[in-house]
Amino acid sequence: MDSSTINYYEENAGSFVAETVGASMSDALGRFAALLPEGGKILDWGCGSGRDSKALADMGFDVVATDASEAMCESARAVAGVEVRCEDFMGLIEREAFNGIWACASLIHLKRSQLPEAFARANVALKQGGVLYASFKLGDFEGYRSGRWFTDLQSGDLSVLLTGDWELLDCWESADVREGRGDEKWLNFLARKAC
Repeated sequence: MDSSTINYYEENAGSFVAETVGASMSDALGRFAALLPEGGKILDWGCGSGRDSKALADMGFDVVATDASEAMCESARAVAGVEVRCEDFMGLIEREAFNGIWACASLIHLKRSQLPEAFARANVALKQGGVLYASFKLGDFEGYRSGRWFTDLQSGDLSVLLTGDWELLDCWESADVREGRGDEKWLNFLARKAC
């Protein structure tokens, strides 16, 4: 994740948290949770405000969260009350540690060329049969928007990015859940680490 994007979150943490912390990801969370063992260990990878870390912890999962912005990490600690590490996506080095990895609107800040390595790191960090959830803005844009780097994806991109170590379980489009943003579309997917 580039420094401009991290700096955006450092400087705009308060407004970003206010805008996102109350948004409900219940549909995607439900789909994800249904694929995991009860009480399983989850990485909230790019946790932002900590909203989803809290939701997953409230479901009984053992949640560890990471974010590259220290301001976001502080928010997540306050909101979710879980272990939060200040770490970039490429800092993920665990091996077979998690039953699930939740990457909601976070990997969008990597360049397209960085995504294969990120997905490979996620695969290594998952236990056998572990599940990754990720979401991207729907489209083909790549570049800076509003002070942050964004990589948008379309469903056809997944066959290129999720190579032999993954089984694509589900892929769907959804409207943005933030107030007043329902016309913005997102691509969501669930993939299982191939055994």
